[in-house]
Order: sequence, then C-alpha cells, then structure tokens
Amino acid sequence: MSQLMDSEENTPLLKDDSRSDDCQGDDYKSRWRSIRVMYFTMFLSSVGFTIVITSLWPYLQKIDSTANASFLGWVVAAYSLGQMLASPLFGLWSNYRPRREPLVCSICINVFANIYYSYVYLPSTENKIHMLMARAFVGFGAGNVAVVRSYVAGATSLKERTGAMANMSACQALGFILGPALQAGLSFIGEQGLNVKIINLQFNMYTAPALLAAGFGVINILLVVLVLREHRVDDSGRHIRSINYVSEEHVDVSQETVEDTDQIAVLTSNILFFVIMFVFAVFETISTPLSMDMFAWTRKDAILYNGLIISLIGVESIFVFIAVKMISQRAGDRPVLLGGLIIILCGFFILLPWGNQYPNIQWADLKNKTLSLETFIPTPASNSSFEPTGCPAEQTWCQYTPAIHLAQYIASDVLIGVGYPACNAMSYTLYSKVLGPKPQGMYMGWLTASGSGARTLGPVFVSQVYTILGPRWAFSLICVIVLGAIVLLGGLYHRLIAFSVRHGRIIE
Repeated sequence: MSQLMDSEENTPLLKDDSRSDDCQGDDYKSRWRSIRVMYFTMFLSSVGFTIVITSLWPYLQKIDSTANASFLGWVVAAYSLGQMLASPLFGLWSNYRPRREPLVCSICINVFANIYYSYVYLPSTENKIHMLMARAFVGFGAGNVAVVRSYVAGATSLKERTGAMANMSACQALGFILGPALQAGLSFIGEQGLNVKIINLQFNMYTAPALLAAGFGVINILLVVLVLREHRVDDSGRHIRSINYVSEEHVDVSQETVEDTDQIAVLTSNILFFVIMFVFAVFETISTPLSMDMFAWTRKDAILYNGLIISLIGVESIFVFIAVKMISQRAGDRPVLLGGLIIILCGFFILLPWGNQYPNIQWADLKNKTLSLETFIPTPASNSSFEPTGCPAEQTWCQYTPAIHLAQYIASDVLIGVGYPACNAMSYTLYSKVLGPKPQGMYMGWLTASGSGARTLGPVFVSQVYTILGPRWAFSLICVIVLGAIVLLGGLYHRLIAFSVRHGRIIE
C-alpha cells in the first residue's frame, strides 16, 4: 500500500480526522467549523437550483404560451451561463480578499434573483424573457461555488482532501434530495394557490419554491458572516497564513510557481469535468419533457413524480459517496472516476428507444381544436379545463420512434445516480490535488466555469436535438461523448496525480 493511500482520510461521512496533530487546538476547531459552513453553502446552492428544476417547464408554459421546449433549454442554460461568467470573477476576488466578501455578495444576488423569479408572471408581455433573466441572475449568484471549493481545498491537508471533497459532494447531493422533495411537497399548493395582494404576489406551487430558496439564502449569509474564518494549511496539514491577509513579500514563501503545475493534467481535468456536468445537465433538463411525452403525465404529475425520483437518486448518492470514500482509499481516485464514467455510459445506453410500442400522440386534441382555430386566442395551458397529454404531434419523431418504457427510465436514473456522484466527487478531488498547495480560487473558478459552460450547452443541445430528432439521436450522441471522455482519461491516466506526488514529497 502506498504512503499516499495510508494517509487518506478514512472517517465516516461528514466526520473529521480526529487524528490530526492539531486536533486539540482552537485553530483546528475553527478550521472545521468554517469548512462545515462551506458544506452548508454548497448544500443551499444545490437546493436553490433543484427546488425549481422540475417545475420550470410547467411554469414557463403557464406564464407564456409562446414558449416551447427549445426555449426551455435556454432557460435552464441561463443559470449555468450566469454561473460560468461569475465563477472566475468570484474565484479571483477570493484570492486577494477575505472569502467572506465574495460569498456575501453572491448570496445576496441569489436572494434577490429568486424573488425576481417569483414575479416573472406579472409583466403583460415577454414573460419568458423575464424568467430567463431571473435564472441567469440566480446562476450568477451561484458562482460562489468556486470560492467554496477553493476554500475547502486550501483548508485541508492532502490526507483530508478526498474525505472533505466527498463530504462536500454529499452535501450537494443532500441538496438534490431536499430541493425536488420540497418542490414535490409544495406542488399540493396548486397552480392557483394564494393571492397575497399587499405585495402583489401569487403564492403557488411555482413561486413558493423560489421564495423558500431566498429564505435559505438569508440563513446562509448569517452563517458566513458570523462563523466563517480564514484558514489555510499545506499538504501536510501545517497551518500557514492565508494569502488573503499576508503582504506581498510573504506570498511566494514555500509556494510553487504556476509553471510547476502540470497544465496538461489541469486541462484534462477541466475537460472531464465539462463532460460529467454536460451529461448530467442533459439528464436533468430532459427528464420532465421526456416523461410527459413518453408516459402521458400531466404537468402536475411530472413535477411530483420527477421530484420524487430525483429525491430518491439523491438518497442513493449519499450511499455512493460513502462507498467512494472507502473505495478511493484502497483503489485510488482515478479508478473510481473511470468506473463512474463507464456506469454513466451504461445509463444512457439503456435509455435508447427500442421495440414496436410507440408513445401516445395528441391527435385527438388536435382534432378537437380544429374548429376553433380561427378564433383561437393564446392562453396559458393551465387555464383550460382539459390539459393535453402525450407526445406532441408537431414533434414528428413521435410517429416513428419507439416509446421509452418506465422501467428503462428508472433503470437509467439508478445508474446515472451511481455514476454521476462518483465522478463528481473524484473530479473535484483530483483537480485540487493536481493544483497543489497554491491558492486555488482562480483555478477553481475556471473549473466551475467549465462545468457551468457544460450546463449551458447541455440543455440547449438536448432541447434542440430532442425536439427535432428525438431521444434516439439525443442519447446516442451522449453515449459517444461519454465514450470519448473514457478514452481521454485512459490516455492521460498517468498525468492525473497529486502535486506532492509529482514533486516527490509523497511516494505513491
């Protein structure tokens, strides 16, 4: 067993390594309190995204009848585009100033953006544009995950890193559980809900989740202000003064230059992370339209059932993170990442349509509306007494593409629910180890931007390909992309090693 393996943290999920040399000191306690605040910040960031994801499509249809599935892709992508633009900025900010400043600023943006989202139904025109803008601002505020990741990477030793990153990913998964579960619970408020006239707010199953996310943001601000402190340790766990506070003459002490970092490994890590986030963005974007088309679910059913499914995937992810911590201690980080990609490939392969059974098509609804086309006035679908279900006839592939069975859909969910969290945790861990002990704010900003770029392109890609060509083409292309990532990882496997291992400080 290598020295690196022997030094890995092997404590249970969300527990700290009590064997550290400074475990009895105030610095140690303060350091881990601050790290736990970062866990909670990541958790709330995840909740803030997933709490509305299953209701985006029905809400968009309700407020603007001109919106189609292609525009949904842009709405989902707007969040990631905002995050992509903000991540390097907040990361750079955190390299030179206390992390509290970019965190508080970003969370405030997030709070106000969620409130904006709750009022996008008010304008008389262009409601879909207002929704797109609101989601973009929510994403801009979520650019603080670069600060969170860089803080945890800088505040943990090499032996603590894998466990801390797995814990952070577990908190992210908990957010994925709670977000859709809250949305599913709030769906019982209904589309009409309550009209709060004093603030001109329609409180319903679409606006309530965003307002709840805004409330979580306020709690997050209080924790950052009152609990978070600056801490930084080297790969061996020795405390060093934070670069955010030391003068320039101390910045370069015991710090390797940027040229010492393996830039090929950095680029490879960013590409792999891009693919991981791309395929998951495709998965979460297409779940609601796919289930409504294939299983003839209503909008309310799609929100409820997909919310429950995503919540169960989140529960599954918690067990995956526990397993990842144990497996990576014995086998290393790279094999876990490779295995996760293979499982994701299997998940999308299973989702390919097959057989001779076809989805229900809305032919009857078209016939019933034929006589009234001349006097038809566009109104929100939810205002009609009858909601059409099934695969829309304007999607011509519905007529010749076999249906995806519910068993396929659930099996794919289970496999992706195993592969994605494993890849997610290991990609963060490997990247932070490749970078070494230098301040990682800017680098983590680029990693987050890479993931956000994937979450921007993924929804646009799948909404266009799915709408025009159908699920067979969409999921086949995803399989090709994942296969390419597996080949890339195999080809550069030997480069993805820890900074300290590459420089001979720790023998692998």
